[in-house]
Amino acid sequence: QSIELTLERAAERGLPPSANIYFGQLLGMADHLTYSLGGAGYRAYKYVPYGKIQEVMPYLVRRAQENSDMLGGVAVELRMLRNEIIRRSLPF
Repeated sequence: QSIELTLERAAERGLPPSANIYFGQLLGMADHLTYSLGGAGYRAYKYVPYGKIQEVMPYLVRRAQENSDMLGGVAVELRMLRNEIIRRSLPF
């Protein structure tokens, strides 16, 4: 939802994808959104929390709880990955 809102607000202001708008996502979360943003010309990056496990795990658990509604998106992402693997495996 935050990505959609940001894109709507940018469009309302006439800001192109080349404007200084950056999208950051935790590695492994909603990769299909990152690919779509990058494909549309937006700057999108993935980040990886780094540190001792006892310092990183609370953050990862909190993020998982915040994004529990995204778990339905995992099935969509797996389907997209499977389709892409099949597409790449077939001859031209």
